[in-house]
Amino acid sequence: MNWVKVLSQSELPQDARKVVSIGDRKILLLHHSGQVYAMDNACPHLKLPLKSGKIQDGAIVCPFHRSAFDLRTGNVTAWSTFPPLVGSLLGAISSAKAVAVFPTRVDQGSIFVGVENA
Repeated sequence: MNWVKVLSQSELPQDARKVVSIGDRKILLLHHSGQVYAMDNACPHLKLPLKSGKIQDGAIVCPFHRSAFDLRTGNVTAWSTFPPLVGSLLGAISSAKAVAVFPTRVDQGSIFVGVENA
């Protein structure tokens, strides 16, 4: 695993979000409840961005179809629940998939993300 320095700690205050590029990936960084999380910025449902999603019960909720993903594991906690009635049909377009998450660490005032082959 390679640790890539992505930001200074001061650039991601509590409750902030920022999208960074590592290779060809767009990675969403979130500073929530004193923890820095990193995940793909694309919802695996229709590849729409997660950056503006709400944080609810330890998960980020996609602002488009309300699929939700655990911040720590990326596992699906809800799949395409919106819009009512149509959401389940839209969810059938793509089976439930976790969002990729990446380990983070803060060291000497910098945020690092662990990625394979970066």
